[in-house]
This record gives sequence, C-alpha cells and structure tokens, in this order.
Amino acid sequence: MPLFGKTPTVKEQMRQNDRDLRKTQRDIARDRTGLEREEKKIEMDIKRAAKQGDKHTCTILAKQLVQLRKQKTKTYQMGSKIQSINTHGKMMHSNVKMAEAMASTTKAMGNMNKTMDPEKTMKTMQQFNKESMKMDMTEEMMNDTLEDIFDESGDEEEQDAVVTQVLDEIGIEISGKMVDAPSAHRGALGESSKSKVTDADLERQLAQLKDL
Repeated sequence: MPLFGKTPTVKEQMRQNDRDLRKTQRDIARDRTGLEREEKKIEMDIKRAAKQGDKHTCTILAKQLVQLRKQKTKTYQMGSKIQSINTHGKMMHSNVKMAEAMASTTKAMGNMNKTMDPEKTMKTMQQFNKESMKMDMTEEMMNDTLEDIFDESGDEEEQDAVVTQVLDEIGIEISGKMVDAPSAHRGALGESSKSKVTDADLERQLAQLKDL
C-alpha cells in the first residue's frame, strides 16, 4: 500500500514483491517441515497398529499418510511456482529498465535532432558560403580600388625619378668613374663591361662616396 498516498516506483515495487515472495517461500518451507514431522509420526503409528493387528486403524492412518504426502508434494510445486514468479518478476523488471533506457535514449535523440535540425543546418551553411563569397568579392574589389589609386597617384614614377636623380648626383660627384661600370641598360645582369673596374677603383669610389 502506498505510504501517505505516494505511488511507489517500479524499483520499490519490485523490492516489495521480492520480499513478499521470499516470505511466502519461508512459510511454505515451514509448513513442509511440519508435514514431514507429521508424516514420520503417522508412519510410526501405522507400524504400531500393524504390530497390534489393528487393520482398521492401519487403513485410516494409511489414508491420512497418502493425503499428507500429496499435500507435501503440493508445497514443492507451490515453491517452484513462487520461484518461477520471482524469476519472471526480475525479468519483467529488467525489461522495464531496458524500456526506460530506450525511452531516455529516444528522448535524447529527439533533443539532438531538434538541436541539429538538418534544414536549419543546411541553411546556415548556405548562408555562410554566401557571406564568405561576398567577403571575398568585397576584399577583391577593395584591393583593385587601392591598386588603381596607387597607380593613379604616380608614386612609382616619383620613386623612379628620385632614384634616377640620386644616381645622377652620385655619377656627377665621382666624375664619371662609374661610366664603364655594368648597368641595366647596357646588357643583361652579369654581362662584362667594356673595361673591367679594378679593386683599387672600387676603393677610391667608396672613399669618395663617404666624403659626400
């Protein structure tokens, strides 16, 4: 009976059933023990009556003995039945636990499916790809615009003019010492000049550059 109207759980109910069945088994075992004692007593009474030649008493006692032995057999049958019920109950409890586990697993999978909505996930991935493409296009457009601005500003030409001016100034200061040196407009890199510059010439040129 539920305590204070509280419905017992399946586990609590199974424990209670197990206690009740074990108690019934013990009661049946005690009854069987009593029947066995009574059986031995009747057997002794039958032997005594037989020795006295009391056939009538022997017949009555023999019928009692038969009935008693039948009852004892029933106790064994009942004990087996109770054991079977107990085993069946444990199997049912195991099935209930498996059903509960399946229910929990099903609920968890349902929650995962709700969280990982395939359509929503696909839309998110498509939107990500779309935004990524926009970002790449924007970056490419910005790079092109910046390159156009830099090209229009004439920075490259201005830098070339400054370099040319410096080289011209150096060439004037060293009084034509570098005239015969290799230059980009006289041939490919590594080609020999008309007259080779000696180490002494280079040292003098470096010394003049330091004096500038």
